[in-house]
Amino acid sequence: MSDDVEQSDDIEQMGPVDYLVVEFPGNRMTGEGFPLLVDLVDRGIIRILDLLFVRKDTDGSVTAVELKDLGDEVDLTVFEGASSGLLGQDDIEEAGAALEPGNSAAVLVYENVWAAPFARAMRRSGAQLVASGRIPVQALLASLEATEATAPGTQTTG
Repeated sequence: MSDDVEQSDDIEQMGPVDYLVVEFPGNRMTGEGFPLLVDLVDRGIIRILDLLFVRKDTDGSVTAVELKDLGDEVDLTVFEGASSGLLGQDDIEEAGAALEPGNSAAVLVYENVWAAPFARAMRRSGAQLVASGRIPVQALLASLEATEATAPGTQTTG
């Protein structure tokens, strides 16, 4: 069996794959979220395919940053080797375009392992994903506030 066929079979078994670009103003990472990310992996909810860090200098240049070069404030050794090779220079440049100069970001590509059985069932039935998206928390909160303000029987008191 060729590697291409094996790889195709592996992809057919996977859940949806998403990415995040999380900006750290002033290149300051507290590391607070990283143990939570590890917990999601440990519980089999997600699988990290790629995790890389980028920095946008004040002159606008964008560079990838090695985990070991991020400093000692945050222990990221658990993420060493989290690279599937999916992310390339174009992705680094695109992530950098979203950053403000002087900031850095983590670029995370992950499989939604929790959704893999559902995704496999949909593929077997011939269904295919034709659109997806994410609703920003701010938009959700604004929508809920607007709904509460216009709901019948809702009164606001000052």
